[in-house]
Amino acid sequence: MQEIPKHVTAYKKTAEFDELNIPKGLLNAHQTKAGVWAKIVILEGQLQYTINTLATEVVILTTKIHGVIEPETFHKVKALGKVRFYVEFYK
Repeated sequence: MQEIPKHVTAYKKTAEFDELNIPKGLLNAHQTKAGVWAKIVILEGQLQYTINTLATEVVILTTKIHGVIEPETFHKVKALGKVRFYVEFYK
């Protein structure tokens, strides 16, 4: 998993989601637009983050491990029990 580049800045943040109200779009493979990075921030619990590149990468996100979404890269999430998180977007 990459790190968010230092030259991009945050411009938008989603509402807080939990295991009961994760939008269906996040549960299925989707991607950000060209030039848009994002960070998945876990407030409580765990989230499985799957990155679909040539080699699929699966990362368990926690309050200490955030997820980085690269531009135009297909990815999805899955709640692992009780979880609270939000997504912050950068460009």
